[in-house]
Amino acid sequence: MTSTGTDDLLRLWRAEESVVPSGWDFSSLAGRVHEDEVPWDLTAETRRLLGSASRVLDMGTGGGEHLTTLADALPSDTTATEGWEPNLPVARRALAPLGIDVVAYDAEAVPAQPMPFEDGRFDLVLARHEAFDAVEVARVLAPGGVLLTQQVGGDDAAEAHALFGAPFAYLDMLLPVVAASVAAAGLEVEESASWSGETRFDDVGALVRYFRMVPWDVPKDFGVDRYADVLVDLHRAGPARGEAFVLTQTRFWLRATKPD
Repeated sequence: MTSTGTDDLLRLWRAEESVVPSGWDFSSLAGRVHEDEVPWDLTAETRRLLGSASRVLDMGTGGGEHLTTLADALPSDTTATEGWEPNLPVARRALAPLGIDVVAYDAEAVPAQPMPFEDGRFDLVLARHEAFDAVEVARVLAPGGVLLTQQVGGDDAAEAHALFGAPFAYLDMLLPVVAASVAAAGLEVEESASWSGETRFDDVGALVRYFRMVPWDVPKDFGVDRYADVLVDLHRAGPARGEAFVLTQTRFWLRATKPD
């Protein structure tokens, strides 16, 4: 590839890098990123549980994207939390018309902070791709209340970690570890499963934009210019030859109930 061709690629990739993520919306990557689907239907399970829930908490709502798709099934007493400050105004704008309060709460704060809710406040806690303290979830759940969670595995995107030299930041986010912590908090795990599949990137620019939304898969100093040689080699080995770059995705889900 000529120097001019490389310069053109770097300009394109810098443009992708400059895009500021809003909420938890990956729709801008449609047609360029292709993900295998998990074998379970979390939305159907969520709707089933919402049918008998009257006080719901959605942890880590992002920009409210997932919760708004459930608007027709949500009870009037629904609350959301979000820990990433730029997402708070996005979520509040999206969820205010539904009467849903979005509370600032960082589940990963150090030192750990209790959730700003009273004991037994909710009968359903949803945590979709959001870290949680099982003891705190057990505290805010009413007797008979349910925790439903789907998580990105702590070993997700192993290829990116190997390529860029980023350590895994969440190796405690594995089904056996999470299930054990939930059980230790006094909840009864009723059903769970784990799975792995593929995410395929048609071009390196899509990968760069993706890393803006999931920065934990790359080093803290990740940037197009700093890692230009790696990105150019990646382009030549795959997309330049019409072959996608593949990341292994890992997911798991779990449903647990607080005993009466």
